[in-house]
Amino acid sequence: MKERLQELQQEAIAKVETASALKELNDVRVAYLGKKGPITEVLRGMGKLSAEERPVMGALANEVREAIASKIEEKQTALEAAEVERKLASETIDVTLPGRPVKAGTHHPLTSVVEEVEDLFLGMGYEVAEGPEVEQDYYNFEALNLPKGHPARDMQDTFYITEETLLRTHTSTVQARVMNKNEGKGPVKIICPGKVYRRDDDDATHSHQFMQIEGLVVDENIRMSDLKGTLEVFVKKMFGADREIRLRPSFFPFTEPSVEVDVSCAKCGGKGCNVCKQTGWIEILGAGMVHPNVLEMAGYDSTKYRGFAFGIGVERIAMLKHGVDDIRHFYTNDVRFLDQFKQV
Repeated sequence: MKERLQELQQEAIAKVETASALKELNDVRVAYLGKKGPITEVLRGMGKLSAEERPVMGALANEVREAIASKIEEKQTALEAAEVERKLASETIDVTLPGRPVKAGTHHPLTSVVEEVEDLFLGMGYEVAEGPEVEQDYYNFEALNLPKGHPARDMQDTFYITEETLLRTHTSTVQARVMNKNEGKGPVKIICPGKVYRRDDDDATHSHQFMQIEGLVVDENIRMSDLKGTLEVFVKKMFGADREIRLRPSFFPFTEPSVEVDVSCAKCGGKGCNVCKQTGWIEILGAGMVHPNVLEMAGYDSTKYRGFAFGIGVERIAMLKHGVDDIRHFYTNDVRFLDQFKQV
């Protein structure tokens, strides 16, 4: 029995030394140290030994087990280290290589213009108001002095969803909602940025969807001079301190008097060039004093309260500010175009 145990030890150690993979090593472990292995089988025959031989053979069997287990553990450590080295060699990373650049996004130019306008007017004490893009006919037209059948409705070719529901054609709808909510109480001092929709053929200067920022002030003793002063601050902030404005008489159903607002051409300084069509001026927005009918429909006493309103075309401002010649560039999501507006 002693010779058999020693023979098994030598045989197992020889197989451990020749094992080249962890799986082979585990097979040796199971084969010699498992419950059905030859060492266990030898120990089952200890019942035939005398009482004096049993403890000697038991101690020898334990020594053989420990010797094989120790050799397996030693070999396992070596194989695992070799596997790590192999992986390191095959998966080498050159940490000196430059990393792949991560493309950083930036604000869309229209978003930047909206935020710049908001910052300006918030600093002047205005609040930002919002309203739904799917609007009621009442707020889009009737509350703004455009009753059903009014010919000026044709100025804003409308996307109707139902007879009384539509996609808003201007953000003046928010002004009407805010004034109605205030129930004839002042003051009101808001700007209303948002998308608007009109049935229009898309070209270099027109789009069926665009953005507006409406402004509204309602209070006692509001004058046309307040409107002009506000617009001068806006123009100088957006286009430069040397820019001038002029007001030309115009017509809007919800303001009276109404004006078109021009800014002096930045390219020629008002002398006349191809940008301003030799006039020295570029139209940028419409404005006027809030019509008494609009105030009355919102519950205001038009003999006590007056107001002014203005509508800024965001794309128009962005095109003039950045020298963009086609409004469609803002909506085609061409990365080459948008990359020009990355903030350094």
